[in-house]
Amino acid sequence: MAKVGDRVRFLNAVGGGIIRKIEGNIAYVDDDGFETPTLLRECVVVASVEETAKKVALTQDAVQPVTPKATATAAAPKSDKEEPSVEETPEGEKLNVVLAYEPAEIKHLNTTTFDVYLVNDSNYYLYFTYLARADEDEGWTTRYAGIVEPNIQVFLEEINGSDLPSMDRIAVQMIAFKSDRQFKMKSPIAIETSLDTTKFFKLHCFHNNVYFDKEVIAVELVTNDVPRKRMVIDSSRIEEGIKAKKAVDRRPAKRPVQKKQQNPDIIEVDLHINELIDSTAGLSPADILNLQIDEFRKVMDANLKKKGQKIVFIHGKGEGVLRSAIMKELNHRYKGHTVQDASFREYGFGATQVTI
Repeated sequence: MAKVGDRVRFLNAVGGGIIRKIEGNIAYVDDDGFETPTLLRECVVVASVEETAKKVALTQDAVQPVTPKATATAAAPKSDKEEPSVEETPEGEKLNVVLAYEPAEIKHLNTTTFDVYLVNDSNYYLYFTYLARADEDEGWTTRYAGIVEPNIQVFLEEINGSDLPSMDRIAVQMIAFKSDRQFKMKSPIAIETSLDTTKFFKLHCFHNNVYFDKEVIAVELVTNDVPRKRMVIDSSRIEEGIKAKKAVDRRPAKRPVQKKQQNPDIIEVDLHINELIDSTAGLSPADILNLQIDEFRKVMDANLKKKGQKIVFIHGKGEGVLRSAIMKELNHRYKGHTVQDASFREYGFGATQVTI
């Protein structure tokens, strides 16, 4: 553990200096006359205070009269920011880059914060940008931009549950290079992928990873120089889907199925796609899911002022995609309502009850 007086370098950033004071888990590092507050765990000891003092004593004992020319040479001390040369490995010539989300308290996923890291397992420096957007947004937001050194994981940001709705999609752009030697040039990399933010609330979605002591949600961006496969969109399918959706919009809209119910105080809404539209021709699974979620939002918005109203959404069991999407809506867009599984006797495992 680093202590006051130790000379350190920063683990996840360029630079370093001498620790002047420590308050809690924050170290104040003297970096060319400026004190930089840094997490104590981000400080790597280069020389302890005892080693530094010994070197100073030896230097003072060895001082001899010198010529003016020699004095000019000796008066140029080494910068605290001088970095050790990169120790390269044969496997490090291939890029391996991982984006990871580490919970602060994994047993309290509903309230915890998450630390976001980028891992650079290679012999290359990476200049990169980390971006995110919600599905309904038209543009991207830069959440971090900088350089990460070889064989280093860099801390990007701390997020919480309220940040997740704006992170349905993430993107990372990278340029790899070496600063002090010749190297094999790598192609610029741009990766865009979806981020299932519902996983942040499920304990079983966090896994062990070779780069972390705790369980994390890891997104492998580059593996042995091969970037994560980007989603390829077939323009012809988009056109077919648009035409089909326009045809659906021209049909008389079906309303949520109001079943004959024993309890008239409960609204039952069947979200099975065949109850919402007459035909799914030309629609992709994503198009179908969007129609189901649109119907869910219409019902919720129409009843938001009816305190105590019970609504049963019938989504079926299936693979759980629709239920997960509904839970995401309830965790973010429609917070504060009581959510539970609907009566098993009446609906089996395929329905969720919301009480406004």
